[in-house]
Amino acid sequence: MSSIRLDNLRKEFKEVVAVTSLTLEFADGEFAALLGPSGCGKSTTMNMISGLEQQTSGDIYFGDKLVNDIPPGERGVGFVFQNYAIFTHMSVADNISFGLKVHKVAPEAIRQKVNEVAELLQLQKMLNQNAGRLSINDMQKVAIGRSMVMEPRIFLLDEPFSNLDASFRFYMRGELKRIQRETKQTMIYVTHDQVEAMSMADRIAVMDFGNLQQFGTPDQIYNQPANTFVANFIGSPSMNFVDCALREEDGQGYLIQKGGEAKTPIDDKRMRLIQQKNVGDDLILGIRPEYLSARDQPNGGVAWSGETYFVEPLGSKTIIHVHVGEDALQIVAPADDRPDIGAGQWISFDPDYVHVFETGSGEVIR
Repeated sequence: MSSIRLDNLRKEFKEVVAVTSLTLEFADGEFAALLGPSGCGKSTTMNMISGLEQQTSGDIYFGDKLVNDIPPGERGVGFVFQNYAIFTHMSVADNISFGLKVHKVAPEAIRQKVNEVAELLQLQKMLNQNAGRLSINDMQKVAIGRSMVMEPRIFLLDEPFSNLDASFRFYMRGELKRIQRETKQTMIYVTHDQVEAMSMADRIAVMDFGNLQQFGTPDQIYNQPANTFVANFIGSPSMNFVDCALREEDGQGYLIQKGGEAKTPIDDKRMRLIQQKNVGDDLILGIRPEYLSARDQPNGGVAWSGETYFVEPLGSKTIIHVHVGEDALQIVAPADDRPDIGAGQWISFDPDYVHVFETGSGEVIR
């Protein structure tokens, strides 16, 4: 096992900058996720960690050891790709043991390690089956086992569950987290799926256009987003945003909706920060849909006047879409809460749940 440190890592493909000055540190035995949309640089980052891609500049450390010039096969890294890439003409046992045989491990030790990995992955009954006859779900488990049996210091997984059935993805998320806790391996998991990252990772690095947007625990990423990109990318439905301007009345600061009449008080600390930054006319108020409620009458706290224009019944909950002035908001409501289209609503919330962002940079003010 090993910690990983990336120091000002950069990768260019001719004129395209895939990763820009990335500095990150993953603790020994940590389960971390690289999360972001397609093309954000997360897979390129993983490839540089493994040695499959040579960085343009910057350094990579495993523990205290600089590994910039160490070839992939000598870095002690296990890699699992989206494409399971197993030997379909061989048995499950032969697939899992392939690397051990290449390294001339003793047959008895091979049998013991294969059985241990098969037990972890619940493949014991399939060891003698031809791998080509397995389901895609089980093939991916075999691919994981083939890397795991080599006991790598670091385990890298590049969207390994994206081709699996939805129900099996849910199962494998729990299994992989269980396995990581038992083996205490350092794991880095690349995904564009926020649910995978939030449910499995100890910490998440959110990336966009080759830049690190935020690195923190799932709770920090969700409840304390660093900017509008993170706030919008994390959460389903995503955070509501309303363009606002700061106004002061009798010493109290308010965010006044642009193009509407919604008014929200803010605390003195944020008002002073906004005034110091001189961005009072260019602000964005953010609030997550689950912190809003829609009622016929104001329901305490802040209350905005709005109108229902769309209702989504989703079984366990209902998403209510409302217009407040020129802004469209989403509200997570109980399953049986289904107002009529066109019905007037009072959208109420606790101002303590409000986030304030700069319009230009998108950075949070807190």
